[in-house]
Formats: sequence, C-alpha cells, structure tokens
Amino acid sequence: MSYAIIRNAKYTINNLNGIYRHNERKNTNYSNKDITKEKAINNYSLKNCNMPYSKAFRKIKEENNLHGWIKKNSNVACEYIITSDKEFFENIGEEETKRYFKTAFEFVKNYKNLGEKYILSAKIHNDESTPHLHIVFMPVVHKTDSKSGKVIDKISCSEFWKGKNSYKILQDNFYSYMIRSGFDLERGNKEENEHIPIEKLKKVTNYEVQEMFKETNNLEREIITDNVEVLKDNYKRVIRKFNTVAKRYTKIKNIVDETMFETERLQRENQELKRENVKLKSEVETLKNFINKTFECVHILFDFPIERLKSIVQNFWENVRK
Repeated sequence: MSYAIIRNAKYTINNLNGIYRHNERKNTNYSNKDITKEKAINNYSLKNCNMPYSKAFRKIKEENNLHGWIKKNSNVACEYIITSDKEFFENIGEEETKRYFKTAFEFVKNYKNLGEKYILSAKIHNDESTPHLHIVFMPVVHKTDSKSGKVIDKISCSEFWKGKNSYKILQDNFYSYMIRSGFDLERGNKEENEHIPIEKLKKVTNYEVQEMFKETNNLEREIITDNVEVLKDNYKRVIRKFNTVAKRYTKIKNIVDETMFETERLQRENQELKRENVKLKSEVETLKNFINKTFECVHILFDFPIERLKSIVQNFWENVRK
C-alpha cells in the first residue's frame, strides 16, 4: 500500500534564493545524481514564480502590509514536499498524477486559511525517479490586533506551527483530504510516525518512500522462518490488521447504507410532493373557473359589470385579511 507523504522545512530569508535555484532548475550542476537534466522539460508549475524567492517574498510582504518582527535568523518561509512512492504514480497514470498534485495544492491553499497569495511557488519535478511537488509559502497567520481590533495578517512561523503536534495534525489532515478526493492511500503507523527531515527524505533514494517505510517499519514484510513463535506473532499481527480493516469497512458500509436509505426516502417524499403539487394545481384551476363562471352569472342575472364585481370582492378579501 502507498502512503500520503507531506513534509515541511523552514527557511530564513538568506536560504530562499538557493531554494529558488534548485526548485526552478536554475543551477548548471546538481550534487543530486538522481536528477536527469534532459527530463527537466517535463517539470511544470501550479503557481509560477518568475523572480528569486527572496524578491517575491519582499514584494508580497509590501503589497499585503504584512506584520511581524523579522530578524536575520527568523524563519520567514516554509516548503512542503508532497509525494508518494514511485509505484503509486506508475499505477495511477499521468492524468491522475496531475490531479494528485492539483488536489494537494488546493489542500495547502486552504490549510489554516493560508490563501494562494501567500504561496511563492508550486513546482512539480518529473526529472527525478519519483514525481514530487515543492510548495514554498509564507507562514502567514490571520489574527485580531489587540489595539485596533482589526484583523491583520502576520508572518510568524512559530505561530503557524504552534503546538508540539502541529506536524502530526498537518499529516492527518492531508491524508484525510487526499482520501476524500479519491486516492487510495494509507496514513502509516501513527504511533511510530516521526517527522522525517527534508534532507533525510532526499537521501532515501530521492523520495523512494517504499525504502523509507522499510526503515520505519511501516511496510509489510514477508516472514521467512521456521520459528513457530515468530510465525504466531506475525499471524496475530495480520489478524489485528484484518480486524482493523474489517471495522473500517463495516463503518463505511453502515454510512453508505444509511445514506442510501435516506436518499430513497427523500426521493419517495419528493415524488409524493410532486403528485400533490399537480393535484393542487388542478384544484386551483378548477376553483378559478368556478369563480369566473360565478362572476358571469351575477353579471347576467343582475346586469352588474364584471370588473366592478371583481373589485368589490377584491376589496372585501383585503379587509378580511387585515
């Protein structure tokens, strides 16, 4: 099973131009031997940045009057690296791979109400062994100023990632979002899940996450042994996993069944309302005809103008309704 992968790094203003040259492939040579220059033509942007990230950062900061006290060593930008394993992308094909990254980009725009305007760049690399998305953004928080009472936007990496479980929450939300969007992925072992730094992730055969999860014991492994106790333990582990999947299936099936039942009930009610509406329309039309015939009879019997009669009746009903 493949995993939904999202990792975060933090950068100071002095780091940004180096990240720009790497992500936008502005360098002549790369220490990463996994990069194939000839395939760089297959890279593309979901949000293009036509200037160094440091310059784009200052431009966005000025245009949006962003608050925040920035020192030389302050983290002013973050970068998500979003991917899965190579087999996952090979199985889903080119169009679904594009949708995977577009969906991830939508998640980032909406996560913590960030907004697209604070994303500097979103670049997909297809010139390495596994496709992956780099999203560089400014960690902007939206808060109320204590003095003016107005909502302000503030650059604050510490507030954006406030809380010791902030990365776990990010990964949980990303996983849920991608699952709801129709991608068949797993979250991984939450109890043993550690935040793997970007540099370590790059060293693992450059996003070969199957190997990464072997390291963190998140992959299924074939047990080859004659030791009965080891086989028993493995059997118990498989049974536990099966039970977990079975419970998840039962929960989903119950939700689907309830939804189908409610849908059918609403459809029946809708049909009944449609029939009732047709019946009421017919009765109203009959009543209108009866009233018109009544006006005609009064007009003939008493030689009374129809329009005058209608006016009297209209005034009468208006007084009654008051």
